[in-house]
Formats: sequence, structure tokens, C-alpha cells
Amino acid sequence: MTNPLPLTGVRVLAVEQYGAGPFGTMFLADQGAEVIKIENPDGGDFARDIGPYWFSEGESQFFHAYNRNKRSLTLDLMTPDGKQVFRDLVRNADAVVSNARGDVPAKLGLVYKDLQDVNPKIVCAHLSAYGREGPRAAWPGFDYLMQAEAGWFSLTGEPENTPTRFGLSVVDQMTGLALAYATLAGITGARATGVGRDMDVSLFDIALCNLGYPAIWYLNAGHVQGRLPRSAHPALTPCALYKTKDGWIYLMCNKEKFWPVLCDKIGRPEWSEDARFKSFKERFTNRPLIEEYLDGALSARSTAEWLTVFAGKVPAAAINDVKQALDNPFVTEHGRLQDIELEGYGTYRYVASAVKSGGSPAPANPAPKLGADTEALLIDAGYDAARIAELRAKKVI
Repeated sequence: MTNPLPLTGVRVLAVEQYGAGPFGTMFLADQGAEVIKIENPDGGDFARDIGPYWFSEGESQFFHAYNRNKRSLTLDLMTPDGKQVFRDLVRNADAVVSNARGDVPAKLGLVYKDLQDVNPKIVCAHLSAYGREGPRAAWPGFDYLMQAEAGWFSLTGEPENTPTRFGLSVVDQMTGLALAYATLAGITGARATGVGRDMDVSLFDIALCNLGYPAIWYLNAGHVQGRLPRSAHPALTPCALYKTKDGWIYLMCNKEKFWPVLCDKIGRPEWSEDARFKSFKERFTNRPLIEEYLDGALSARSTAEWLTVFAGKVPAAAINDVKQALDNPFVTEHGRLQDIELEGYGTYRYVASAVKSGGSPAPANPAPKLGADTEALLIDAGYDAARIAELRAKKVI
């Protein structure tokens, strides 16, 4: 018998849109939480309209990338009736999560002080651009802006090229994960104490905290890390791109034990005893020479051949494009893709949940149609048919 997923029984009201918040709540839904996506009746999450790729009936593939395993309830939170419906839903919820401009949650009544009288244990987790307090609370903000201001552009790409953003909306997605973490941390505390709270994460703060060791190097040693050739590590060698017979390979000898193994595998065991390359310190000092030597040795074989030689012994990877990454047998043959049935379309494929839950498979439900669960959820909250019809007539739902 399969065990229930760990978040079974957790109910989350998600006032969310676009990518960051939905990415985080999808992780909750994948682990069994009931994530109820609160959407404006007039079109819903604007990500529903983002192309250029669509399933049948105008279903945005972008939208489906961030909203599987959720339910959708349409509700106009700007109206008194909408606010009351929301409060009624809060009574039986564990958390309210939102991703909006910093000044919006208070305006919509999504903060703890406005909801604690309905449910003292409610956790209100907020994802904003720059935080809900301070001079930028009302500023809009997006992923690439955070990368630019938090220094990521200056660390990405080749030194001779223009400053470069990270290739994915990684700040959005990392902040979404932080939102999921904050939500669960808040729920854990509320279940222990009976008292909820506000929890906050922001795109800017996540971008800033992920500066990690370059930040501590600057703050304490005055070192300003910049971009390095071949996407090299700022301290460890060899840890960079190296040339092969047919392209490139990335090597990461990030522990001392890997350098002699690499030397042996490429037929140059004497390099591991060379005083110039004896430890990280010497190899860093002689990084250009190691690059020259490795380029020469690795150019004797193709990247695929070297990966066979190195497998499980030397940390190495091919430089794949998106197609190669997703067609990789390590992906296709080991459960890392998921088939999802979409009514009116058939089966589509998606990357499976990255969190494996002790043999309990993640659900595989497509992103919900706009308002698909509105009536059922309102009935569950105690609304009768007449009241639901009245709310529809007022365009509250």
C-alpha cells in the first residue's frame, strides 16, 4: 500500500500569477498539498495567455509548466463580497501565499493581522520584488533586474563579452522555492503553537543571498570577483571548460583526490606528482599551463569517449543544449520525465518533480482550467446554489 504524500491534508490558498509564486506552490502540490489557485474571474493568471507554444484550446504551455496538480477558484478580491468569500475559505486553510508587488497584500487583506480573527493559525507567506516594507515596497520588479543589481551579470559569461544574465529565470524559481520553504516553516510553527504569522521572501533578497562566497570575500577581504574565461571556478583548478576532439567538456576536480585520478585516466600520471600541480594552491597559480596541457591531452578523443572513460571516477559533463539535456538517457530512462493527460489534447510530457517522496508517486494532474473548482470549493465552504448564483451574477466569481 502506498503511503500518503507528506503534505496530504495541507490546504494552501495561492493568490499568485506568472512564474515565481506558482513554481513554489507547485512543489507543495507535488507533495500532496491542496493548492487552491485564486484567480481573477476576468482572465485569471495572465500566464494563461503567454505563448508562443500552446496545447489545444489555447492552453499555454508556459502556464502548464508552473501549475500542475492545483485547483482553480475565480474570485474578485477587490470587492466586498470577494473579500468575504476569501475569509470564509481561510477558516479551513493552513496558509495563504501570494506573489505580488510589496504593497498589494495589505491592500487585498492577505496579511496576518487581517485574517487572524478568522483563523489564528493561518500562515501568510508573501513573495514580492523588494519586500513589503522600505522605500521599494511599491516597486514592480522582475528576475533579470535582480540579477543585474545583485551582481550576477558581472559573474556570468566570458570576460571579453558584455555583462550577461543567467540563462534561466533562476531568481524567480529560487524565490519560489524559498516561498515554499517559508510556508512550511510557518505551518510547522503554527501547528506547534496555535499561532500563525506573516512570512516574507523577496526576489532581491534571494538574489543577494545567493552571492554566497563572492559576497563574503568582498565584505571581509575586499575582493571583487569578476568573470573568468571558460566559465572557470574562481579558486579551484581544474574546474572549467576544456577542449576535446569534437567540442568541449566541463571538468570539476573540486576535491584533491580527483586530480591524480584525472591524470591517470588521460594517460598523464606524472602530472599528479609535478610540483607545479601538487595542490589546489599550485594548480591555481599555474591555471593557464593546466589549461594548455589538458586541452592538448583531451583533444585526442571526443567528449563522449572521455565521458565513458571518466564515468563515476572524474566529475565531468558534456555541454548540452536543451534538446540534448532532455533526450539524455539518464533523463528519459530513469523516471525524470512525467506524462500528463490533458482533456481535449491527449498526453503531454513534463519534467517530473525533483523531490522523491519515499515511494509515494507525485500526482500527475494538468494545470487547472480557469475556475474549474470554484463551485465545488464554495459548496465545501458552506455556500448554497442560490448564493453561488448570486456571486456569479455580480461577477465576483
